[in-house]
Amino acid sequence: MAKEDGLFEDKKSEIEEDEEYDPEIYTLTDEDGNEFEFALLEEIEEGGESYLALIPVDEDGEETSDEYVILKRSTDENGEETLDTIEDDEEFDRIADIFEDKFADIFYDED
Repeated sequence: MAKEDGLFEDKKSEIEEDEEYDPEIYTLTDEDGNEFEFALLEEIEEGGESYLALIPVDEDGEETSDEYVILKRSTDENGEETLDTIEDDEEFDRIADIFEDKFADIFYDED
């Protein structure tokens, strides 16, 4: 899922107008045990589920990619919060469209 150039910075600037922006950082581990840091761009609730748009960042909180990922917040059998890949294509497309609309609104509002 590609994101608009500078979306994270634009969102950061928008929030800084009201208060100091300190993005929520998530450390995610891939199948090989490698850890990566992501900053939260946006979170939405849809159909009783929570979805997050996250962008990869370095240790200074700077974007390391022009693409963001969408993950679904879940709770495992031990009550631990997990972020999962959306396996269902229809669900992913529906959620991706919602995020795209939200991000398009941010750019539209700035113009």
